[in-house]
Amino acid sequence: MEPRNSTKRLAIFAYGSLLFRPGFSYLARERAVVQGYARSFTQASPDHRGTPAQPGRVVTLVQSPESTAVGALYFVAAPANELLLELDHRERAGYERVTLEAGTGLGTHQAVTWIAPPGNAYDAGHLSHDELARHIRACVGPSGRNDDYVFQLERALAELDAADPRVSELAESLRR
Repeated sequence: MEPRNSTKRLAIFAYGSLLFRPGFSYLARERAVVQGYARSFTQASPDHRGTPAQPGRVVTLVQSPESTAVGALYFVAAPANELLLELDHRERAGYERVTLEAGTGLGTHQAVTWIAPPGNAYDAGHLSHDELARHIRACVGPSGRNDDYVFQLERALAELDAADPRVSELAESLRR
């Protein structure tokens, strides 16, 4: 195994579907925390959890100074140019590749992730909790049902010994 601080590794921060379906091989995976961000179900998904006619809803990270977002760091062999291009394509509906600082139990890392900034072409805005649950129940796309996305995200966070109240409350509403 490579030394932990090797410059031959690239860190990828996962906070949504990459947590439960990375779709790539990795050298190591660690629980990680990003300060100053929160998950938000404001991003439309016309290509994975919905269709162009009825886009689902998936998470993005939004700046929130008092918040933290727990996820995972996947370490891959650098420079990983082909993988990054594949992930750029996967996260194409409004997401942009960014670098941020993620902390693990063993220190901080510069990590690549994909965030859909406010005002992007697929920014669907906020819905009330009940409206969001109704919308998610009705959507399905090539990657599956939109409600299954929420359930898988909730399970992935539980496996990391993390909780996100937005995800948990929405999953509970969807189970009713």
